[in-house]
Amino acid sequence: MAVSISVPDMTAVGGQPSIDARVDLAVFREQFYDCLTTRRDVLFELTDAVLCAGGAVRTLVELSLTLEHRRGHGALYDGINCGRIEVDRLRRTVTALPLPRCGDGAIVLAVDVSAWLRPDAPTSPQRSFCHVYGRGKGQAQLIPGWQYSFIAALEPGRTSWTAVLDAVRLHPDEDPTAVTAAQIRNVVDRLRAAGHHRDDDPDILLVFDAGYDLPRLAFALADQPVRILGRMRGDRVLCFPAPPPGRTGRPPRHGAQFHFADPTTWTPPATTTATVTDRYGTAVAEAWNRLHPRLTHRGVWAAHPGPPPIVEGTVIRLTVEHLPGDRHPAPVWLWCSDPTVGADHVDRLWQMFLRRFDLEHTFRMFKQTLGWTAPKIRSPEAADRWTWIVIVAHTQLRLARSLAEDLRRPWERPRPPGRLTPARVRRGFPHIHRTMPTPAGAPKPSRPGPGRPFGSKNTRRAPHHHVGKRDRTDVQEPAGVSRTG
Repeated sequence: MAVSISVPDMTAVGGQPSIDARVDLAVFREQFYDCLTTRRDVLFELTDAVLCAGGAVRTLVELSLTLEHRRGHGALYDGINCGRIEVDRLRRTVTALPLPRCGDGAIVLAVDVSAWLRPDAPTSPQRSFCHVYGRGKGQAQLIPGWQYSFIAALEPGRTSWTAVLDAVRLHPDEDPTAVTAAQIRNVVDRLRAAGHHRDDDPDILLVFDAGYDLPRLAFALADQPVRILGRMRGDRVLCFPAPPPGRTGRPPRHGAQFHFADPTTWTPPATTTATVTDRYGTAVAEAWNRLHPRLTHRGVWAAHPGPPPIVEGTVIRLTVEHLPGDRHPAPVWLWCSDPTVGADHVDRLWQMFLRRFDLEHTFRMFKQTLGWTAPKIRSPEAADRWTWIVIVAHTQLRLARSLAEDLRRPWERPRPPGRLTPARVRRGFPHIHRTMPTPAGAPKPSRPGPGRPFGSKNTRRAPHHHVGKRDRTDVQEPAGVSRTG
């Protein structure tokens, strides 16, 4: 469900717009080149080839045919497989760029996972089962592939632009919630080091979709200046605060239960707001404060010292009058880690949650236009390099959005200056690229290698790897025992 609303426009960092976008773009390209330590020239030209390709990127080898890539296809694959990028330095460089903010100056970050599906790559290690939604109801599937956790800064208003700040590949043997918490902590530290967030600034709002353990994330990030906002399933059960202890017996830790699917368990909401939208009628948001889940010493909380914590928050129920296509509007349940959300912030929270779906436009841009999942790469390390190349390409498009011309097709509507979509900015990026300095050196003439002798066979076959399982290289077999016996 997406609701069209009117929210304040974005402002640059510190309320000051960029002086010259062309200078910002040129400086970022120089900084990106400095982050490339091995095969730097070919990796830099590969990024330019992604930006200046005529159409959508379908295969990796076709990028070697562009004018911006002055080397052969062998150098291209050598750069992807054997190149090296200082990712930590690149993360700091991307985070130091101007970031969009809300009207109150707060930074809103969206966190989500996108899958690079590799079902026909048994020789690629560290694959896991990725949850993929089908076109019909109940058609979800689990397909092998690599999962990446992305963090991007959101812009207020209706737009398809986001500022991607980080990407981490999830290993099959890692806890996704623990990895996400560590990733968020690192991003917040970089934001504070870059001067984007200070002690007197509003807390950073983290927006999640369904599937995340929101109370656990709030507990893990309690020492950070962040607020957690995400969607919960409609069958969840939370608890009100515990009543005062009696004269005898053990003091209670939980109060009455709050069933999302049972209105008889609801108390009168602490806050009720109504907002008129232009497509879905009136949107009504009801909020209940100081609700928490009942945690037990099981699962991830089994090793927690002492009793499980009480993580309180605010539950928001969002309903609309109608949806497009005469569909029945189901309510959306949100949970915020702030246990005392007032009426002046309820509307802001659910509106910024709807802005989280702008990250889906970024994923579609990555996959369908920039070709993030197009290459048939075997090594996960090479997949990480290609992922960051796509992120850098998208960042350059974001910096050049005010420089590009609207080269629209005859059937497309004209867009006002500064409001071009990422695809239209990429369409005009070759004209911008001609005015940009290129730090990459010219290729040196060389002869291709002899390659494999004609008629010889490959005697070093790549090993096959199980999906979702770790390779146990630290276990030694006892003497006299074989795996087949």
